[in-house]
Amino acid sequence: MFNFKKYNIADWFSFYRILAVPLLLSLIAFEQRALFSWFLLISYSTDAIDGYLARKFKISSARGSQLDSMGDQITLVVGLIGLLVFEFPFIKENYLLILIAFVPYLIQMAIAFIKYGKATAFHTYLAKLSAVAQGAFILWLLFFGPLYWLFYLMIVLGVLETIEEITLIYMYKNWVKDVKGIFWAIKDKRRFNNTNAIKP
Repeated sequence: MFNFKKYNIADWFSFYRILAVPLLLSLIAFEQRALFSWFLLISYSTDAIDGYLARKFKISSARGSQLDSMGDQITLVVGLIGLLVFEFPFIKENYLLILIAFVPYLIQMAIAFIKYGKATAFHTYLAKLSAVAQGAFILWLLFFGPLYWLFYLMIVLGVLETIEEITLIYMYKNWVKDVKGIFWAIKDKRRFNNTNAIKP
């Protein structure tokens, strides 16, 4: 049975991104580019809001981290589907660079599920920066057209972030949340003390 009481306000903002997926896909199917762009902007905005609320009210949890990561990943995929439909010429022209960034991301997801049984929720600084670049580029492309320097920045950050995620997966035997980056992971005692790690 679904227990509403165990979810806090930050969790519900993450839930919104997940629940918005059918609406976003419907807008794509009916070729409602303007509405899709605005609702995608709202979804990206909730990502900033839930993180802020979790930090401000100190309500961060393993469940919330998983919901946040799931919402981020689903929103990214839906955004890419939107670009495939609404900006197909751009995708066709730049598909090699997009594959260079997206295929390693899929590999990283597969490694995480094999090892932990679920997606990672490291929430590194690099991951946050990459997410901002992705959201900014996708929205700018949908509203105004391609901005190539931002596109290249998004690709570079995406590849670097994926490499860091894979490295962290191999550094941590058990699933953990909120690792700022490799430098902080080296000093993190959770890598050695499995009783403090959050098991899948």
